[in-house]
Amino acid sequence: MTDGGTQYWEPGTTIEWVYEGTGQHADKPNVRPMTVVRDDADGLVAWLAPGTPLLKPVLADGRELRHAGPTGMFTEPRVLKLDIWHGTGILKASPAGKPWSVWCFWGADGAFHGWYVNLEREHVRDQAARRTSTVDHVLDLWIRPDRTIEWKDEDELEAAVSAGRFTAAEAERIVADARAAIRDIESWAAPFCDNWQSWSAPPAWRVPTAPTTHQPTLIAEQLHT
Repeated sequence: MTDGGTQYWEPGTTIEWVYEGTGQHADKPNVRPMTVVRDDADGLVAWLAPGTPLLKPVLADGRELRHAGPTGMFTEPRVLKLDIWHGTGILKASPAGKPWSVWCFWGADGAFHGWYVNLEREHVRDQAARRTSTVDHVLDLWIRPDRTIEWKDEDELEAAVSAGRFTAAEAERIVADARAAIRDIESWAAPFCDNWQSWSAPPAWRVPTAPTTHQPTLIAEQLHT
């Protein structure tokens, strides 16, 4: 689909939503196959289905990065792990021109739990490779169904500066981005006003296959089949 020369993915298209590695971990991205829900000039919306095979960076001994502590999670050696998404599905919206994405979370009973604003670099799209790439900016926001807002991972952003992952100036810009996101939340701008919390995946959509663009060093023992 095209709009004024810009190409967009059709709903139902499988893409890769990639968080690139940086610095010494540049070859250790987080790759999540997802299904396009909507893609147009307003931004990309995609679905991470339960049980989706994915690639993620972990510590060299296979543990999750947070086990290394706030600073070590940015400095310790990593390997790639082929795993599956164990949680309920997540709907992710990447608004055009914004340095964040908004994730909708539901419980196992289908009840809507809230919106998660993931601060990140504005996405770069590779239409031919069906890939959208960004860099995680560590800081996050949690918005409950009653629209109250909670800051998350401020300590990890401070640790990222101490570890050399970001400069102090970069961290200040990330905090400023979070405040800009809060202004969008308070005005209930898109994608919050788009009623995505009432959306559900079409029953005919299949779980995507495992990413093939990177060879994992560490393989999970159990994969969804």
